[in-house]
Amino acid sequence: MALTSPQFVLFIVAVVLIFHLSASLIYRRCVLTVANALFLASFVTSAMQLAPLLAFLFVGFLASRTARPDRRWLNAIWIAAIVVLFAWLKKYSFIAVLPPLPFAYLGIGLSYILFRMLQLVIDRSTEAAGEAMSPQRFFDYTCNFLCFISGPIERSGDFIANQEALARPIDEERAYRAIARMILGYIKVMVVSAIANYIFAHASDSLFAGLPSASRITLSGHYMLAVVSYTAYLYFNFAGYMDIVIGIGWLLGQDLPENFDHPFLARNLFEFWARWHMTLSSWFKTYLFNPLLTAMASRVTSAKAMPYFGVLAFFVTFFVMGVWHGSTVVFVIYGLVMGAGVSINKVWQMALTDRLGKKRYRKLGESFAYAALARGLTSAFFAIAVTALWVDFTQMSAIAARLGALGMALALLVLTLAGTLIFPFTEWLGARLVIAKPRLEPWLKGAIGRQIGLGVQILLILAVTSFFHKAPEFVYKAF
Repeated sequence: MALTSPQFVLFIVAVVLIFHLSASLIYRRCVLTVANALFLASFVTSAMQLAPLLAFLFVGFLASRTARPDRRWLNAIWIAAIVVLFAWLKKYSFIAVLPPLPFAYLGIGLSYILFRMLQLVIDRSTEAAGEAMSPQRFFDYTCNFLCFISGPIERSGDFIANQEALARPIDEERAYRAIARMILGYIKVMVVSAIANYIFAHASDSLFAGLPSASRITLSGHYMLAVVSYTAYLYFNFAGYMDIVIGIGWLLGQDLPENFDHPFLARNLFEFWARWHMTLSSWFKTYLFNPLLTAMASRVTSAKAMPYFGVLAFFVTFFVMGVWHGSTVVFVIYGLVMGAGVSINKVWQMALTDRLGKKRYRKLGESFAYAALARGLTSAFFAIAVTALWVDFTQMSAIAARLGALGMALALLVLTLAGTLIFPFTEWLGARLVIAKPRLEPWLKGAIGRQIGLGVQILLILAVTSFFHKAPEFVYKAF
């Protein structure tokens, strides 16, 4: 069931209406359980296609029920079993020794179910994490239709708090905010990301068509346009999806975590990932980076070595995060590039801090020119790194061979300078809009103003969708 399809819209309307027929907590939980099951069923044509997913869930449920702080070996076996089963079902190339299943099955959602199941097992194996979830609550947590395709990654404690608050009434203001957030999300997905995807399709076609004969400068131009338009498509498509599901969640008594916080304002890769796909970054920090750093620090007590342990922990974390995005060799390269990027970024920070001291380094980081340049370089590096998300290994090799180190360096330099100039202007423009907002709020907050505003946005969505004939696919469901 596509997020932008009329069927999904009708499904949401039906779920919301049925959900609010009663304020009973038990009733509302049952409605959401049925909605989750129907949403899963919409992706398959036979029960057999759901069997691998159900088996994966069953293993995770058993692991979450039996994990204990005093069962270290059992906990480790469960974690390994979940990871191996996930890699097998996702058909990772490094686990090709296991024969694949001889039939088609549902693979969407496995990546995010993995995080939820591992969190439950790890939490219960390291501390007294409260009562284990019942089968219904476990299913609703791992297969919440709002978060199923691509997050956000809701922690179990937040999920339980939401479950306990399902009976709360919804007032007019919350309903308006929810609908406005959903419409904004559809604008990002069906208007902005659709335009960016259109530009990307033409830029990438020109790039691949010109690989045999075009000059390096021409190819660099096509490549830069492709990476910028794809990054815009990726961001607005993904951020728009989050707006939609968060808005729906508000209508269903749930407060899902935010997943984006203006990532292109970031001045280094650490800050970027604290703003982009925030729940994913937070999960990896809690369940991979921190334990890895703690394990290394417990074995070597040298204070001088600690910063370098951090560099290594960052590399491993971002490498794993990159590989998680896909099962082919190109995603291994993506992981290596992201791991190298954050490691170099960390070493740069350490070197400048040693040379300038903490106060002078902080002052340098707050200067306009340095901050603008750092922001441009961060965004340019990310845009080039996510090339791995739209090429295969053969295409990546061909681009690298034709552009060469000089062409790639040129692309990074030009994109960095462009970001250095453009991002401060967009920030200035945003500040001007914030200043003007109080003057417009009396009219915008009125009933008529709200109706007109939402109506204009809906017309914009319909107009652009009719032009492209088809809304773009949700990009992250493939990962």
